[in-house]
Amino acid sequence: MMNRRQFVMAGSAAAALAMTACNRRPKASTSPGEVKTGGARMIPIDGGRYRVWTKRVGEGNIKVLTLHGGPGGNHMYLECMEDFLPREGIEFYYHDQLGGGFSDNPDDPSLWTVARYTNEVEQVRQALGLQDFYLYGHSFGGMLGYEYALKYGRNLKGLVISNMVASMPQYVRYVNKLRNELPPDAIATMQKYEAKGAYEAPEYQKILMEQVYARHLCRLDPWPEPAERYLRYLNTKIYNYMQGPSELTVTGTYKDWDRTGDLKDIRTRALLIGARYDTMDPEEMKRIASTMPNARVAISEKGSHCTLYDDQQWYFEELIRFLKG
Repeated sequence: MMNRRQFVMAGSAAAALAMTACNRRPKASTSPGEVKTGGARMIPIDGGRYRVWTKRVGEGNIKVLTLHGGPGGNHMYLECMEDFLPREGIEFYYHDQLGGGFSDNPDDPSLWTVARYTNEVEQVRQALGLQDFYLYGHSFGGMLGYEYALKYGRNLKGLVISNMVASMPQYVRYVNKLRNELPPDAIATMQKYEAKGAYEAPEYQKILMEQVYARHLCRLDPWPEPAERYLRYLNTKIYNYMQGPSELTVTGTYKDWDRTGDLKDIRTRALLIGARYDTMDPEEMKRIASTMPNARVAISEKGSHCTLYDDQQWYFEELIRFLKG
């Protein structure tokens, strides 16, 4: 299995080429309704300063806007949804958040805030004409899901929070517990490199991928192609700025984010999905659901952070039941 750095380096040239081609694309001389694009669309945001990529998949009365993980991530690992949702009459939308995937990538750290990303979701919703829709957020997308429901909940028919708790300090406590369960030699090696700030050292990355990510991010070997591709195109500059150098080390700007006290104000119908081997505490996911007035929780006994892959049939049965309920 390649490490995270190899994934990123392998895809950097391709990503740059894709971005260049996208940015040089000539403007259409006709209205968007006259040109078929397979559902893909660039949406202007922030007063037209930037554009973000979206794509509609399927057709149906049930409409879902998806928010991918990250920060600095992209929609690619969510592509497994195409095998499950459209055949159930569920129409869903990808959205590459600013700085990720096929969206614009400005070099401006002032843009990388939870508040701005939340407002971006609302701008995308308006442009897509979604009302009384479902918002699906996985991981960092779940963080934005909590935020959106608190600020714009009136627009929602339902909310899905997948593999995300409501407090980064709580997450740090739990992930440190998982870290302490690693073999002593692995812990010692990680501490050695962390003391130097050498997070990209091959030995450190090997432990991270084989003993942390393989247990708690995705328990399949090999990883599904869309998950590998997601990592190749991850914008590590944004990820490191907001999160930190790894899933185990949270030093970024959102390290103090905590919505625990506000959960009672999320009144929309909600589904929280967690997993036994997740980096997010499944017991905390249960507690969060009990705090929200109209929520239920589903916990996988087999899955990890990417339950949509390593307990796939269970995951989509739960998700579809909620969306069609």
